[in-house]
Amino acid sequence: MQITHFWNKLNLRRSKVVLLAIVFNLAVGTSFAQGLFGLTSTSGSDDRTLSYGFFLAGHTSSYRLKYSDSFLNQSAGTSPTVRAVFTKFSPGFSLGFTGILSFHDQVQLLFTPKVGFYEYQTEISYFSTAVPEPGLPNQNTGNNSVTVSNSQLIKNEATIIELPLLFKYRSIRFNNTRMYWIGGASYNFRTKSQDEANIEELVTTGKDFSLEMGMGFEVYFKYFKFAPEIRFSHGLNNLYQAENTNPLFRDAISSIKRKSITVYLNFQ
Repeated sequence: MQITHFWNKLNLRRSKVVLLAIVFNLAVGTSFAQGLFGLTSTSGSDDRTLSYGFFLAGHTSSYRLKYSDSFLNQSAGTSPTVRAVFTKFSPGFSLGFTGILSFHDQVQLLFTPKVGFYEYQTEISYFSTAVPEPGLPNQNTGNNSVTVSNSQLIKNEATIIELPLLFKYRSIRFNNTRMYWIGGASYNFRTKSQDEANIEELVTTGKDFSLEMGMGFEVYFKYFKFAPEIRFSHGLNNLYQAENTNPLFRDAISSIKRKSITVYLNFQ
């Protein structure tokens, strides 16, 4: 008789069975997470005063361009054939190493030298011009003409050595992750000589200082720490060198500064 009513007894204890199943699943999940991420390990060298790592990064960058006052004043007649100058974002990549000095579990100083490969695109748009309409051989086209819009795309490629010095503030570690904010300044210089740069259509100097700020999060694995990060960089120096730039549009520009958005994949 007791065997006949076995399922009824199980039904009376359903809440206990469900609770036991939930506890079991949480225990298994926690054990799996500890095995995968190493929650009890010291991966990432958090307890060390000095530590190191490396990173790979992808970025998109462009110039921040400012028109000259004389170009904006139409009566001045500066660069009369130029209608506008546009800058475009271009992708690139960089790689480097990270040296970490820990003042506190949540406060660190980072030195992250890297080599970046950049391309800057600038489009010069000229006013439309009227040209004779093309016709077939032996065909009289008269005085008809067509309007043609002209534009010129200029590409400046550069390999840049960057030497950022950054402060990093981290949140308290929660299980296997923690957020962080980062900011500082960087000294940058181009590997290409100025003589090589002077033969380009749009000429810039090679040395710059920039401000950098960003955020990311750290993920603790069993043997290492992985930290994806996004960082914004804004150049401070006016890099424009008008005297060697193409005379067709050089007087339309007064200032050129660099800017970029970079996604870092840090390994420590």
